[in-house]
Amino acid sequence: MTETVTTLNRLDVIESLMRQKKLKNYLEIGVANGHIFFRVKSPFKLAVDPAFSFDRLRRIGKALINPANLANQYFEKTSDAFFAEDADRVIGKKPLQLALIDGMHEYQFALRDVENTLRYLSDDGVIILHDCNPLTPGAAVPYDEWVEGQWNGDVWKTILHLRSQRPDLNVFVLDTDQGLGIVTRRKPETVLNFTPAQIDALSYDDLAKNRAHWLNLKSPEYFYTYFGVEK
Repeated sequence: MTETVTTLNRLDVIESLMRQKKLKNYLEIGVANGHIFFRVKSPFKLAVDPAFSFDRLRRIGKALINPANLANQYFEKTSDAFFAEDADRVIGKKPLQLALIDGMHEYQFALRDVENTLRYLSDDGVIILHDCNPLTPGAAVPYDEWVEGQWNGDVWKTILHLRSQRPDLNVFVLDTDQGLGIVTRRKPETVLNFTPAQIDALSYDDLAKNRAHWLNLKSPEYFYTYFGVEK
Protein backbone atom coordinates (compact mmCIF):
# COMPACT_ATOMS: atom_id res chain seq x y z
CA MET A 1 0.00 0.00 0.00
CA THR A 2 1.43 3.36 -1.02
CA GLU A 3 1.59 6.04 1.68
CA THR A 4 -0.05 9.34 0.78
CA VAL A 5 2.39 12.23 0.89
CA THR A 6 0.99 15.46 2.30
CA THR A 7 1.92 18.60 0.42
CA LEU A 8 1.29 22.08 1.76
CA ASN A 9 2.07 25.53 0.52
CA ARG A 10 1.86 28.83 2.33
CA LEU A 11 -1.62 29.59 1.01
CA ASP A 12 -2.87 26.23 2.30
CA VAL A 13 -1.51 27.05 5.75
CA ILE A 14 -3.01 30.55 5.75
CA GLU A 15 -6.44 29.42 4.58
CA SER A 16 -6.56 26.51 7.03
CA LEU A 17 -5.68 28.73 10.01
CA MET A 18 -8.20 31.38 8.99
CA ARG A 19 -10.97 28.89 8.39
CA GLN A 20 -10.49 26.54 11.33
CA LYS A 21 -8.75 28.68 13.98
CA LYS A 22 -10.69 31.85 13.08
CA LEU A 23 -7.51 33.88 12.64
CA LYS A 24 -7.77 37.13 10.72
CA ASN A 25 -6.15 40.61 10.69
CA TYR A 26 -3.59 39.63 8.09
CA LEU A 27 -0.24 41.21 7.17
CA GLU A 28 1.84 40.20 4.16
CA ILE A 29 5.38 41.47 3.66
CA GLY A 30 6.79 40.83 0.20
CA VAL A 31 3.57 40.81 -1.81
CA ALA A 32 5.11 41.02 -5.33
CA ASN A 33 2.30 40.27 -7.82
CA GLY A 34 -0.20 39.43 -5.09
CA HIS A 35 -0.64 35.76 -6.03
CA ILE A 36 -1.02 34.88 -2.34
CA PHE A 37 -2.35 38.16 -0.95
CA PHE A 38 -5.35 38.54 -3.25
CA ARG A 39 -6.58 35.02 -2.49
CA VAL A 40 -6.65 35.50 1.28
CA LYS A 41 -10.13 36.12 2.68
CA SER A 42 -9.92 38.44 5.66
CA PRO A 43 -11.70 41.69 6.56
CA PHE A 44 -8.38 43.34 7.49
CA LYS A 45 -5.44 42.87 5.12
CA LEU A 46 -2.23 44.86 4.85
CA ALA A 47 0.08 44.58 1.85
CA VAL A 48 3.67 45.80 2.18
CA ASP A 49 6.19 45.79 -0.66
CA PRO A 50 8.63 48.41 -1.98
CA ALA A 51 7.49 47.72 -5.57
CA PHE A 52 4.12 46.09 -6.21
CA SER A 53 3.92 44.11 -9.46
CA PHE A 54 0.30 45.06 -10.13
CA ASP A 55 -1.63 48.21 -10.92
CA ARG A 56 -4.87 49.80 -9.74
CA LEU A 57 -6.89 48.00 -12.43
CA ARG A 58 -5.77 44.60 -11.16
CA ARG A 59 -6.71 45.61 -7.61
CA ILE A 60 -10.23 46.36 -8.81
CA GLY A 61 -10.45 43.07 -10.68
CA LYS A 62 -9.30 41.11 -7.66
CA ALA A 63 -11.89 42.88 -5.49
CA LEU A 64 -14.62 41.70 -7.85
CA ILE A 65 -13.37 38.12 -7.60
CA ASN A 66 -12.78 38.22 -3.83
CA PRO A 67 -14.82 40.92 -2.04
CA ALA A 68 -12.42 40.72 0.92
CA ASN A 69 -10.01 42.68 -1.28
CA LEU A 70 -12.26 45.75 -1.16
CA ALA A 71 -10.84 46.75 2.24
CA ASN A 72 -7.18 46.01 1.44
CA GLN A 73 -4.61 48.57 2.52
CA TYR A 74 -1.49 48.93 0.38
CA PHE A 75 1.88 50.29 1.48
CA GLU A 76 4.37 50.54 -1.36
CA LYS A 77 7.48 50.97 0.75
CA THR A 78 10.02 48.89 2.61
CA SER A 79 8.81 46.98 5.63
CA ASP A 80 11.18 49.00 7.83
CA ALA A 81 9.47 52.20 6.64
CA PHE A 82 6.01 50.70 7.14
CA PHE A 83 6.71 49.79 10.76
CA ALA A 84 8.35 53.15 11.45
CA GLU A 85 5.73 55.32 9.75
CA ASP A 86 2.41 53.49 9.56
CA ALA A 87 2.06 50.44 11.79
CA ASP A 88 0.97 52.18 14.98
CA ARG A 89 -1.73 54.15 13.19
CA VAL A 90 -2.96 51.41 10.86
CA ILE A 91 -2.94 48.43 13.19
CA GLY A 92 -3.85 50.35 16.32
CA LYS A 93 -5.98 48.20 18.62
CA LYS A 94 -6.48 45.45 16.03
CA PRO A 95 -3.68 43.02 16.84
CA LEU A 96 -2.41 41.00 13.93
CA GLN A 97 -3.32 37.34 14.07
CA LEU A 98 -1.60 36.07 10.97
CA ALA A 99 1.41 37.30 9.00
CA LEU A 100 3.32 36.02 6.00
CA ILE A 101 6.88 37.28 5.80
CA ASP A 102 8.22 36.75 2.29
CA GLY A 103 10.22 39.91 1.71
CA MET A 104 13.98 40.33 1.36
CA HIS A 105 15.36 36.82 1.87
CA GLU A 106 18.34 37.75 4.02
CA TYR A 107 18.98 37.06 7.70
CA GLN A 108 18.90 40.58 9.13
CA PHE A 109 16.00 41.75 6.96
CA ALA A 110 13.84 38.76 7.80
CA LEU A 111 14.74 38.99 11.48
CA ARG A 112 13.67 42.65 11.64
CA ASP A 113 10.42 41.76 9.93
CA VAL A 114 9.70 39.06 12.50
CA GLU A 115 10.62 41.20 15.48
CA ASN A 116 8.60 44.16 14.22
CA THR A 117 5.60 41.95 13.48
CA LEU A 118 5.78 40.42 16.95
CA ARG A 119 5.18 43.88 18.43
CA TYR A 120 1.68 43.79 16.92
CA LEU A 121 0.92 40.06 17.05
CA SER A 122 -1.85 38.70 19.27
CA ASP A 123 -1.12 35.98 21.82
CA ASP A 124 -2.69 33.39 19.52
CA GLY A 125 -1.09 34.85 16.41
CA VAL A 126 1.03 32.99 13.87
CA ILE A 127 3.93 34.20 11.73
CA ILE A 128 4.80 32.26 8.59
CA LEU A 129 8.27 32.70 7.12
CA HIS A 130 8.87 31.56 3.55
CA ASP A 131 12.17 30.26 2.07
CA CYS A 132 13.60 28.78 5.27
CA ASN A 133 15.03 25.56 3.81
CA PRO A 134 17.34 26.13 0.83
CA LEU A 135 18.36 22.86 -0.79
CA THR A 136 21.37 24.03 -2.81
CA PRO A 137 24.31 26.32 -2.10
CA GLY A 138 23.31 28.53 -5.03
CA ALA A 139 19.86 29.13 -3.53
CA ALA A 140 21.29 30.13 -0.16
CA VAL A 141 23.63 32.96 -1.15
CA PRO A 142 23.03 36.66 -0.39
CA TYR A 143 21.12 38.55 -3.07
CA ASP A 144 24.20 40.28 -4.50
CA GLU A 145 25.81 36.86 -5.07
CA TRP A 146 22.77 35.16 -6.58
CA VAL A 147 23.18 34.18 -10.23
CA GLU A 148 20.17 32.16 -11.40
CA GLY A 149 17.57 29.60 -10.40
CA GLN A 150 15.76 29.44 -7.09
CA TRP A 151 16.79 32.02 -4.49
CA ASN A 152 15.96 31.46 -0.83
CA GLY A 153 18.78 33.49 0.68
CA ASP A 154 19.77 32.90 4.30
CA VAL A 155 16.38 33.23 5.98
CA TRP A 156 17.33 29.94 7.65
CA LYS A 157 19.65 31.94 9.91
CA THR A 158 16.60 33.85 11.18
CA ILE A 159 15.18 30.54 12.36
CA LEU A 160 18.41 29.77 14.24
CA HIS A 161 18.40 33.25 15.78
CA LEU A 162 14.84 32.95 17.06
CA ARG A 163 15.46 29.47 18.43
CA SER A 164 18.56 30.75 20.24
CA GLN A 165 17.50 34.20 21.41
CA ARG A 166 13.72 34.04 21.95
CA PRO A 167 12.75 31.56 24.70
CA ASP A 168 9.20 32.95 24.56
CA LEU A 169 8.63 31.54 21.07
CA ASN A 170 8.23 28.10 19.60
CA VAL A 171 9.79 27.99 16.15
CA PHE A 172 9.96 25.19 13.60
CA VAL A 173 10.10 24.72 9.84
CA LEU A 174 7.65 22.66 7.83
CA ASP A 175 9.51 20.66 5.18
CA THR A 176 7.38 21.92 2.30
CA ASP A 177 7.12 24.91 -0.07
CA GLN A 178 10.87 25.65 0.24
CA GLY A 179 10.64 25.66 4.02
CA LEU A 180 7.76 27.31 5.90
CA GLY A 181 8.95 28.72 9.20
CA ILE A 182 6.24 28.80 11.87
CA VAL A 183 6.54 31.20 14.81
CA THR A 184 4.07 31.13 17.72
CA ARG A 185 3.98 32.41 21.28
CA ARG A 186 4.32 29.00 22.88
CA LYS A 187 6.97 27.38 25.04
CA PRO A 188 9.73 26.08 22.76
CA GLU A 189 10.06 22.32 22.58
CA THR A 190 13.82 22.66 22.08
CA VAL A 191 16.25 25.57 21.89
CA LEU A 192 19.62 26.34 20.35
CA ASN A 193 22.47 28.31 21.92
CA PHE A 194 24.02 30.31 19.10
CA THR A 195 25.02 33.95 19.45
CA PRO A 196 24.11 36.33 16.61
CA ALA A 197 27.80 36.56 15.68
CA GLN A 198 28.06 32.77 15.45
CA ILE A 199 24.95 32.58 13.30
CA ASP A 200 26.28 35.25 10.98
CA ALA A 201 29.44 33.22 10.40
CA LEU A 202 27.68 29.94 9.54
CA SER A 203 27.83 28.59 5.98
CA TYR A 204 25.47 26.56 3.83
CA ASP A 205 27.67 23.51 4.43
CA ASP A 206 27.05 23.93 8.16
CA LEU A 207 23.31 23.97 7.54
CA ALA A 208 23.46 20.92 5.28
CA LYS A 209 25.16 18.90 8.03
CA ASN A 210 22.67 19.94 10.73
CA ARG A 211 19.52 20.80 8.79
CA ALA A 212 16.90 18.77 10.66
CA HIS A 213 18.11 19.74 14.13
CA TRP A 214 18.85 23.40 13.51
CA LEU A 215 15.64 24.13 11.63
CA ASN A 216 13.53 21.94 13.93
CA LEU A 217 12.36 20.47 10.65
CA LYS A 218 8.89 18.91 10.66
CA SER A 219 6.89 16.97 8.09
CA PRO A 220 3.90 18.75 6.54
CA GLU A 221 1.63 16.47 8.60
CA TYR A 222 2.90 18.14 11.78
CA PHE A 223 1.04 21.33 10.85
CA TYR A 224 -2.31 19.62 11.44
CA THR A 225 -1.20 18.11 14.73
CA TYR A 226 0.38 21.29 16.09
CA PHE A 227 -2.59 23.53 15.40
CA GLY A 228 -5.28 20.92 15.86
CA VAL A 229 -6.80 21.46 12.42
CA GLU A 230 -8.20 19.01 9.91
CA LYS A 231 -7.02 18.42 6.36
